[in-house]
Amino acid sequence: MLTLTDLLKQEANGMYAATEGLIRMVDKDKLGWKPATGQNWMTTGQLVQHLTSACGVMIKGFVTGDWGLPAGTKIEDLPPDQMLPPAEKLPAASGIDAALAALAADKALALEYLGKAGEANLLTKKMAAPWGGPEVTLFQHLMTSLHHLGQHKGQLFYYLKLQGKDVNTMHLWGM
Repeated sequence: MLTLTDLLKQEANGMYAATEGLIRMVDKDKLGWKPATGQNWMTTGQLVQHLTSACGVMIKGFVTGDWGLPAGTKIEDLPPDQMLPPAEKLPAASGIDAALAALAADKALALEYLGKAGEANLLTKKMAAPWGGPEVTLFQHLMTSLHHLGQHKGQLFYYLKLQGKDVNTMHLWGM
């Protein structure tokens, strides 16, 4: 019988595999590229770097309450520019190999804490995210964490398209 934990791990494995495939398509000389119109866009390097920590840390935070902040610091007490800094203040990937290693570490962290969440807690433990919003189940927060990775994976897909890469739906879904 498929458990919710199994479902979350399957979703994570698929999401990370597709993300890895797209990162492998990034040209090193395009890490500084960003869309020409609009504002507050991440560069490709910043987006790739964000992908390497977009999920595992969130999953660990929801499962344990540990968001990796210094002792005595709460996410809800951070000023808005630290909680969600503008794109120009975000770090960028130094290279593709380093980004792939960081993505693999983030995947390992995500899978570890999906396993530690506890099947019984997934639908019974409820909380609001530290940055706000309604109380929802742990399962919903974990799925949202995976969707966060998926949203930025889709963003990279379109960056690659705009850079002239021959990407299609199969690449987006890691097939």
